[in-house]
Amino acid sequence: MRVPASALLLDAVIVALTLCAVLLLGLTDGYTQFVLGMVAIWTILCVGLNVLFGLTGLVSLGQVGFFAIGAYASAIGLQAGLGFTLALPLAALVAGAVGCLLAIPAVRMAGPFLAMVTIAFAFIVEHLAIEWRGLTGGQNGLMGFPAPGLFGFPLGEKGLIIFAIVLAGAMLLAYRRFASSGWGTAMAALRDSDVAAASLGYNPFGTKLAAFAIAAGAAGLAGGLFAPLMMFIAPSNFILSQSILFLFAVILGGSGTVLGPVVGASVAVFLPELLSGFAEYRLLFFGALLIAVLLAAPRGIVGTIAAFLPRRPNRAAPSAREDVLTWLAPQKGGKGLSVHELGIAFGGLKAVDGASFNAKAGQVTAIIGPNGAGKTTLLNMISGFYVPGTGRITCGTTDVTGMAMHVAARVGIARTYQATRLFGALTAEQNVMAAFARGAFGRPFRPVATSEARALARGLLSFTGYAGDAETLASDLPHVDRRLVEIARALAMRPDVLLLDEPAAGLMHADKMALAQLLREVADLGLAVVLVEHDMEMVMGISDGIFAMDAGQPIAFGSPEQIRVDARVIAAYLGEGEPDAPTRALGHAPGEMVTLVARGLCAGYGAADVLHDVDLTVKRGEMVALLGANGAGKSTFLNTLSGLVAPGSGRIVLNNTNIEGIAPHRIVEAGLILVPEGRQVFPDLTVEQNIELGAYRRKSRPAASELEALLTRFPRLRDRLKSPAGLLSGGEQQMMAIARGLMAQPQVLALDEPSLGLAPAMVEELYTILAELRDEGVTILLVDQMATLALAVADRGYVLEQGRIVAEGKADALKQNDALIKAYLGGSTESREAAQ
Repeated sequence: MRVPASALLLDAVIVALTLCAVLLLGLTDGYTQFVLGMVAIWTILCVGLNVLFGLTGLVSLGQVGFFAIGAYASAIGLQAGLGFTLALPLAALVAGAVGCLLAIPAVRMAGPFLAMVTIAFAFIVEHLAIEWRGLTGGQNGLMGFPAPGLFGFPLGEKGLIIFAIVLAGAMLLAYRRFASSGWGTAMAALRDSDVAAASLGYNPFGTKLAAFAIAAGAAGLAGGLFAPLMMFIAPSNFILSQSILFLFAVILGGSGTVLGPVVGASVAVFLPELLSGFAEYRLLFFGALLIAVLLAAPRGIVGTIAAFLPRRPNRAAPSAREDVLTWLAPQKGGKGLSVHELGIAFGGLKAVDGASFNAKAGQVTAIIGPNGAGKTTLLNMISGFYVPGTGRITCGTTDVTGMAMHVAARVGIARTYQATRLFGALTAEQNVMAAFARGAFGRPFRPVATSEARALARGLLSFTGYAGDAETLASDLPHVDRRLVEIARALAMRPDVLLLDEPAAGLMHADKMALAQLLREVADLGLAVVLVEHDMEMVMGISDGIFAMDAGQPIAFGSPEQIRVDARVIAAYLGEGEPDAPTRALGHAPGEMVTLVARGLCAGYGAADVLHDVDLTVKRGEMVALLGANGAGKSTFLNTLSGLVAPGSGRIVLNNTNIEGIAPHRIVEAGLILVPEGRQVFPDLTVEQNIELGAYRRKSRPAASELEALLTRFPRLRDRLKSPAGLLSGGEQQMMAIARGLMAQPQVLALDEPSLGLAPAMVEELYTILAELRDEGVTILLVDQMATLALAVADRGYVLEQGRIVAEGKADALKQNDALIKAYLGGSTESREAAQ
């Protein structure tokens, strides 16, 4: 197995630093030797903390507690006559064991809660050292230890320091190998995305537990050296501020880097000595230095220097396409997936109820449905993210119902996500290699990146169509490449079942076609591909079977030809019936004066445009509906109008004033008010406060009569005026969000999916209110997936497909336009009447 040249160079640097420290020891006096010994001890502790914080991303402010446990275990062992040879490993083992016990509850927490638990642990250890006088000596501490010796050879103070330096060097070498092993890869993956790591088979709890135990054991090992070096320990040696300084050293040196611990430890130990004349300002200097480093070099000293060093690109050739295909093909035939009567409820809401379908090996099975149908929830149950309430899931002959995500992944279920979940700090190649082991850690110091693994990873990237640099960090990849790398990573598990959640979202048409061909080829290898996707052209083109859902209920299962003309599917996408809302009551058409114009509008995210030359006009007093399937670009269009997405080109004119590219709050002041998808309420504020916030950018404060008028229009809100908005039902929140928009006195009120997630009765009530607003002359731009409902109250409409306007006209005429059905279900269809 060939070791990369960069790794050999790093090993040489560590050995050289270790030899230099030993040589420096012979050129210095007693106190400087002691300081060098403290640097070595800090380095050992910081290496362990670097595993916990730098690799795994967990913050512990209780390392001084493990440091104290190691010191007391070593001191008590020496006094009991164990000898230094046994007392030192005992210190590491005791601290590691306590770390495991603490980790069992602690690693289930995150962020500040984990930090608080470790702080509490440090306080407990400090007070135990004070109160347990019979064992620890209390405030008086322990002293008078036998001189340390190693395997019968006395060390003395200088020998102990040399041993500490050599041990610190060995720890750095071990960390370098550990970080590149399966253990380090698992921890780095967990740091960036614990959900994605679990979907590759890594056990999040076990991985965090291992990291915690290693960090605790290293702190105990450092404490075991500290006690005989000091020849006296007391609770005052282990105060909480020490934990902060340990973490400071890791961050300062460069968390996650190999040399970061020694650089950080050197600064943290030597700086107080240099500032000994300003002892009372020591922490002030430390704080100022940390702020300076975080601002100027957020990667730490070593990380910042490494960023400027030239990198030698790896030109490893990818595996041949034929070899990749042979490797991917199931060895004993595909297993397939069977879902029977699957269901789950959140509170009283049945998100999925009675879902049943078979995804055969060698076929693409698509799951379709409008927003809120339960498609992603269904994938989450299959992959183990949710535990089903009812039903059964089998992969081949294995019952995977209720299995944890990492267990289901090891059985052979791989998945991608609606919003890509790559490991941003790893390269594209490393993301793929992280999946090869299916969650097995392997040997602690055996590197993952062997030449064979790198070749196969690059072959998989090439197979998916990724043409970029394999050594590019995933966080730097454009959107389309992130999709391809995530699919390559899922394939690297050699799964039997591949779950894909909207893989084409945000892709250009050519990229979608290439993706469709890829998925078809993957299925033809013998894998069962389960696809959730809103691009109906893609779904109809590659699917062997389609499972349609609506509001959590299965409504159809069949071939693309059957689903395309199924009346229940058409009704689910377009809506059925019309709201019991009054037709326009005005005796004349809305005003001809143009209020809002978009001309040649292009916009998107990153390099890919979602909107392409969109032209749209809204006249004063009109209600205009913008229709289209999920992913067509409707919300992107509204966000571009509102300034939340910068347009690439084109014009937006509101009341004869160009507003494209100006700040969102200025657009609000100009009179364009967006009620976003999902309502976006402020849950901890009252209903009244939420509504009044709509007037924040107005030049005058709202009068009491304005609030009263809104409560008259939305009577459901009157009794809940003083209640927190987060306690309202979905329909009540939607009404409150519209009331908040009206409070801004809009020139144009833009509504994004107002019926999403609402019960039919609430939708009826909401659309009646929208009809009333229309009749009162409020100019409304309405986006709603329920096309039939929207067109029942709109004056005109536009149909958006893949970011382009494909049809427009008066609402009544647009209802009969085949382009509307095609935009939702793809392909061609005779007519809605024929389908029914």
